[in-house]
Amino acid sequence: MGILFGTDGVRGMANQELTAELAFRLGRAGAHVLNRPGRRPRIIIGKDTRISGDMLEAALIAGILSVGGDCIRAGVVPTPGLAYLARTMGCCAGVMISASHNPVPDNGIKFFAGDGFKLPDAVEDEIEALVLNEQYAFPQPVGEEIGRVAEDGDCAGRYLAWLREQAGDLDLTGLKLVIDCANGAASQIAPWLFTGLGAQVRVIYGEPDGININAGCGSTHLGPLQQAVPEFEADLGLAFDGDADRLLAVDEQGSRVDGDQIIVICGLARQRQHALPGNRVVISVMSNLGLWEAFRNAGVEILETRVGDRYILEEMRKSQAVLGGEQSGHIIFLDRTTTGDGLLTALELLKVVRQSQQPLSGLAGQMTRFPQVLVNIQVQNKHALNGHPVIAEAVRGAERKLAGRGRILVRPSGTEPLVRVMGEGPREEELLDVVSELSEVVRAQLK
Repeated sequence: MGILFGTDGVRGMANQELTAELAFRLGRAGAHVLNRPGRRPRIIIGKDTRISGDMLEAALIAGILSVGGDCIRAGVVPTPGLAYLARTMGCCAGVMISASHNPVPDNGIKFFAGDGFKLPDAVEDEIEALVLNEQYAFPQPVGEEIGRVAEDGDCAGRYLAWLREQAGDLDLTGLKLVIDCANGAASQIAPWLFTGLGAQVRVIYGEPDGININAGCGSTHLGPLQQAVPEFEADLGLAFDGDADRLLAVDEQGSRVDGDQIIVICGLARQRQHALPGNRVVISVMSNLGLWEAFRNAGVEILETRVGDRYILEEMRKSQAVLGGEQSGHIIFLDRTTTGDGLLTALELLKVVRQSQQPLSGLAGQMTRFPQVLVNIQVQNKHALNGHPVIAEAVRGAERKLAGRGRILVRPSGTEPLVRVMGEGPREEELLDVVSELSEVVRAQLK
């Protein structure tokens, strides 16, 4: 990773770390690098519902126009919708303004190539080098060569139409759903999608006001949905994050169904339907041991990567896998689209529910979750973790205490100033003690 770009674009507190000036420079450098020879750059821009989106959008557009690029403003749209629009509207790139599941003070700028995939590391490095180079002479077109902005009020409608195509003959008539839209980018499109397929839908946290995105709701705060599903006597609940690239679910009893369980449900269903090429899935090192057990018992090959959807996608393309994802609910169906898509994942999950005629609790039972204990530690420099001798020895000590009964993982967050300490194994009490002790060492060393 570079100085600016992390595992999911450029992130930071809006107007302090991610400033309008930085957004302008990213737009200018991005349009310059992604320009196709002989053609004006044409870039589509989308955003989630956070208040800083307007400011960053204006600055990005100014940067793009200043080097002769044209912009299409898509307005509020889910991140996967922006990726779809970039690859279907003749654009050289798409830019999404979102900090995904992060709280409202944060924001981010994420580039997609014209094929709908995230930019390769080398291209991000090239953009970053130009952003940081104060001496570089960017082109300064004048007159008719300056870029233009176009409004397209049907962008969300285009994406919705594509989702309905992906639904195929799925009929949700008679199904009762509760949808938590995280006061984010799914707040309009998710109710349109599921009611249009015949479901009876109750929406919670679907009224964004610019400052309530992800606030005690969505895929990172499942409590309200877990309470609402039994109260509504719903068949299941769906929880999206702020930019709707993630999905977690709640079964009819109010129990959490995480990304690992959704991958198992969809993966085993695809295996039965001979729709899992290579009989393989791609997951991250954070995936639960129960997922490994479920797939091994079914004869499904598992490929493991470091944490981050870009690494999962990279391995999927390399191994020609069509299903991969993370426990967080960021799941990729590569035979359908180019990035994680919470709404598409919901459709795939609902197809299995309908075809199996089983409740979600029964489907989730195909995987036995091993206890996991996760502690997030706020630090000033998360990169100081790498090669730290005291922490490395503490990790080895924690592993000795588990004596092969589980595993320990300590890693920096890809999107936040955090170090995550995770322990997993069959005995939760033992994990709590080991992870607590290790976390104190990490906190003391990186405070």
